[in-house]
Amino acid sequence: MGSRHYGSVVVVWLVLVVFGGVYGYPVEDLVVRLPGQPKVEFKQFGGYIDVDEKNGRSLFYYFVEGYGDADKLPLALWLNGGPGCSSIGGGAFTELGPFFPRGDGRGLRINHKSWNKASNLLFVESPAGVGWSYSNTSSDYKCGDASTAQDMHIFLMKWFEKYPEHKNKEFFLTGESYAGHYIPQLADVLLQHNEHSTDFKFNIKGVAIGNPLLNLDRDAPAVYEYFWSHGMISDEIFLTITNECDFDDYTFSNPHNVSVKCNEFIEKANEIVGEYINNYDVILDVCYPALVEQELRLRKMATKISVGVDVCMTYERRFYFNLPEVQKALHANRTNLPYSWSMCSSVLDYSDTDGNINILPILRRIMQHKIPVWIFSGDQDSVVPLLGSRTLVRELAHDMKLKTTVPYGVWFYKGQVGGWQIEYGNILTFATVRGAAHMVPYAQPSRALRLFRSFVSGQRLPNTTYPPIDD
Repeated sequence: MGSRHYGSVVVVWLVLVVFGGVYGYPVEDLVVRLPGQPKVEFKQFGGYIDVDEKNGRSLFYYFVEGYGDADKLPLALWLNGGPGCSSIGGGAFTELGPFFPRGDGRGLRINHKSWNKASNLLFVESPAGVGWSYSNTSSDYKCGDASTAQDMHIFLMKWFEKYPEHKNKEFFLTGESYAGHYIPQLADVLLQHNEHSTDFKFNIKGVAIGNPLLNLDRDAPAVYEYFWSHGMISDEIFLTITNECDFDDYTFSNPHNVSVKCNEFIEKANEIVGEYINNYDVILDVCYPALVEQELRLRKMATKISVGVDVCMTYERRFYFNLPEVQKALHANRTNLPYSWSMCSSVLDYSDTDGNINILPILRRIMQHKIPVWIFSGDQDSVVPLLGSRTLVRELAHDMKLKTTVPYGVWFYKGQVGGWQIEYGNILTFATVRGAAHMVPYAQPSRALRLFRSFVSGQRLPNTTYPPIDD
């Protein structure tokens, strides 16, 4: 009896030494194993950081160590957009994290192209009201870009206190879509912190955003250019939109300078494209929600493969995240929220004017701190198409008087074209990912991982391949 008790004390002590004080890991947030999870060699954590104790506002996070020697790998933060969509549901469990939901919605499978092969990964459901992040003060759900960035600043300060061994690591800020607003504005706040802090400073080494909303004036018309260039709308509709719609100073909430005819033809364009096309990836088939939800309830495999991608993964994920045993394993939903987990928030009242902010001046400030910026675009996305992003990057480079350091051309992965790229001033890169969607790692995991490896290692994308095709 006594020896068994002694042994258990030693085990507890070892756990506390390994996961607690010595390496700074909070044992209470250690995710021992997720339901239906394959065995892995790296550690994962889930839990809450209180960003406003008075209001009871807390952000939920999921942290995954890198493969191999995690101590030697950098740290990357990933945020999904929306605004109001979950970085854990999106980035962590559908795109670039170590697991994907299994087809039956009750387990996980390995993502062999997870970005934790190149970095430690931190995902945060931000702002409060997204996913399992919450506030006990309902007025907190009325928020916008500035409050989101401020809360993430507080979150990161407290997170680094919880994980002190990552404090001095190279830190990369990444995300997609409306994270084109989140990430640059967060980087700006963190750089201001660095300027005024006499103590801890964030070791920011790069910013990378996929298919990002940067400037609505250019990103909005690019949607209809994309539809037309891919044969999805007629010449007549495209030319009418081009001639009738004044997208300068365009705003989501009050398109004051858009004529009746413009609106009529935008509606026609959307009608012709139709609901049987996934606007986020125009070559993928669609998943039929009613059918897949019935299959999941009946414990059938709901997987539907289109162009090598499981297009029903988002429904499998929602089913999995709402299993009580999954939430318990992740240390999530500690307040028993009165609604189920969903990818995008139904309680958030996000500013409908912040989407109009021009992000280019903020990117300029980031680069003036000698921090590289990468903008990458899946070329099958019609929601924030490469046509707008490429133009905006070129305009930013021109305004900053940056010379072209890598001329526009292909980049390669495994002997095939991974996409096209251009670099300005050794600091600003625009790259397309061939065959990728709005969510680049979802549709092209191998090419996405190659791009991410280059980004975090400070290397350019390879622009030659061997052997030559005509050998």
